[in-house]
Parts: sequence; structure tokens; C-alpha cells
Amino acid sequence: MADEATGKGNAVRAAYARAGVDVAAGDLAVERMRAAVGSTRRPEVVGGLGGFGGAISIPAGYREPLIVSSTDGVGTKTALATALGRWDTIGIDLVAMCADDVVCSGAEPLAFLDYVAVGRVDPDAVASLVAGVAAGCVQAGCALVGGETAEHPGLMEPGTFDLAGTCVGIVERDDLLDGTRARAGDLVLGLPSSGLHANGYSLVRALLAEWEIPLERPYQEQVARTLGDAGRDEMVAAEPAHELATVGDVLLEPTRIYARALLAARGALRAAGHDIRGMAHVTGGGLPGNAPRAIPAGLGVRLDPSRWRMPSVMRLLGALGGIDDVELRATFNGGIGMVVVVAPEAVAAARAALPEALEVGRVAPVAELGSRYVEGRLEGGPGGRP
Repeated sequence: MADEATGKGNAVRAAYARAGVDVAAGDLAVERMRAAVGSTRRPEVVGGLGGFGGAISIPAGYREPLIVSSTDGVGTKTALATALGRWDTIGIDLVAMCADDVVCSGAEPLAFLDYVAVGRVDPDAVASLVAGVAAGCVQAGCALVGGETAEHPGLMEPGTFDLAGTCVGIVERDDLLDGTRARAGDLVLGLPSSGLHANGYSLVRALLAEWEIPLERPYQEQVARTLGDAGRDEMVAAEPAHELATVGDVLLEPTRIYARALLAARGALRAAGHDIRGMAHVTGGGLPGNAPRAIPAGLGVRLDPSRWRMPSVMRLLGALGGIDDVELRATFNGGIGMVVVVAPEAVAAARAALPEALEVGRVAPVAELGSRYVEGRLEGGPGGRP
């Protein structure tokens, strides 16, 4: 009986393989990702990899905990990863898109689940993708408690993939940041981005195709071609990590994950008698589409773009596409990946807790600004140090 069952199982798998699904490759991919998944484990995780669901307990000490969740993908940045055969960084982008949304509610990221769809399972590539997700989870402080790898022959081409993920976080009800705490006169701090993050890549790909720019071209060379020698020299001075990079390397720079730093900063602020009043993750829609989400209706923000530096890759894309800075800040993050709203008396403590933070704006009534988002000079001069 056992032999018959085994024989039938092999026959089913053989039929599935003829349809284009390699179950054995999927099993091998799972085995190769076990160590990466294990590296994200938190004390609250119950069980291990392989169950039908991931279980995690509520950490001790909460009186009235709220569950905060966010789901997202990485869009067409996956196409560049596919073109370069680079699978190790895109998972970090995935975690960032979700975990940094969760932290904007004041929640601590607890658990993460990923969904990987591929045209054909390549165990090494899938394992590298999930290792990137695990690396992002370690940065965010959450556990990778489960996921799914789906093979879609006939629907997706071999060598192509897509990613989606969900992050689950927890916050005390009294600590929830829901966009209602900010007040007129509050200050807006900006945390620098690591580059394009994971938004605007349809435009990026269109410009690369229009100008026939190879991904393997040295980035410094491309900057010099497009922005001139002065643009290249400024890039080398301000972005030394990109000096030896290719165009593809810069475009695949993973999204910065802010969650742990923000949670630690909030703790430091509260210990000093202050608090964060709002946060906004700058993703699709850029600064105009996201900065107002940190504040209540009736208020708007005035940001002063002279107070921070736009990354060279955005300058490069702007020059290639004839796109002005205003549109660049509405399409990409403009160089600011997260905005944090604090009371004026909390600024010193906030900047001590977040040394990279720049004072980039003010909160004011919409009646005064004329809109929920405007750009213009702030008193005190450039550089974020009035």
C-alpha cells in the first residue's frame, strides 16, 4: 500500500512537471531559505517554518494593544533586478515598503509574510530573494513568519518574478499615531533617503530605454555625460559609495528602513517629556502626496527644498526626461524618505535621537498656506539649522 501511494505521488508530480511546475525545485528553494528565515526569529514566534500559518504572541506589557498591518509590493523595480540577475536586495525594498508604513502609526513591526511569484522556480534565485526579505526583516526588527512561492508557467516567463508582502505591527491604543496630533507651528523633520527607494520605476525604465543607457555602464560616466563634469564631481564628493558603482547598482540601491531608528527616537523623546506627533513614509506620490498624511485636516505643510540635497540619480533622471525639481519631488521622494512632525520645543531632543534629521518644514493652517502642501523658503536659511 505504501509503495502504491508513493508511486501515485510520483506520477502526480510528473504530470505537474509536464505542465511546467517543478515541485522538487520549490521544495529545494524552501530548504535553502530556512537559515535566512531563522535569522529573523523573535521571542514571540510560536513554531517554525512549514506550518499552514505563522503564529506569534502579543509581547508582554500591553494593556490595550492594537494590531496595525500594511501590504505592498515593489512595483517594476523587479524588472531591473531581473535584467541584472540580482535577487539579493529587492526583498529589502519589500520589507521597507510595508514596515515603514506600519511604523508611521507608532507601531512596532512584529511579523512579516512574503509572496513570491515566478515564471519558473530557480531554487538559488528564490532563496536569494527570500534572504533579502529576511535581511530587511532583521533591519526592521520583525520576524519572517511565513510566505508563499508560486510558480506560474505560461503566465509569467522563466526568469521573471513579482513580490508582495504584509507586515503586522503592534501599538498601545494610547500611543497610536493617526494623523491628528500635529498642531500649527509644529516643525517637520526629514530623514534622508537612500535613493529612489521603490517608486517611479516605470518612468526610470522608460528613460533608460529612450536614451539606450546600459545598466552596466559606470554610474560616474553616465552622470558626467548627462550632468557634466561638475555634476560628476559633486556626486563623487557627496555620494562616495557610488563612485565605483554601475548605473544598475545605483538603481537597485535598496530602500532605507527607518522603523527601528524611529521607534528608538520616540522612546528617547518620551523619556525627555516630548513625543512624535506624526510621521509619513514618502513613497508613491512623493512629498506632496505623503507629507500631509502626518497632520490633521485643516492643516498643511510648507517644505523648503533648499534645506536638503536631492540625490544625483534624481538629478540625472530629471535631466534625461526634462523634468523639473517640483515634479521630481512629486514622482520620487526628492531625497527625503520619511518625515517626522514634532513640537518646536522637542526639536533638539528629536535631532539628538535622529542625528541625520534635517529641519525641512513647518505646519500651518491651510487657510494660510492655500493648500495642504506648498514649497517655499523658511526663515533661518538653508541646511536645516535655523
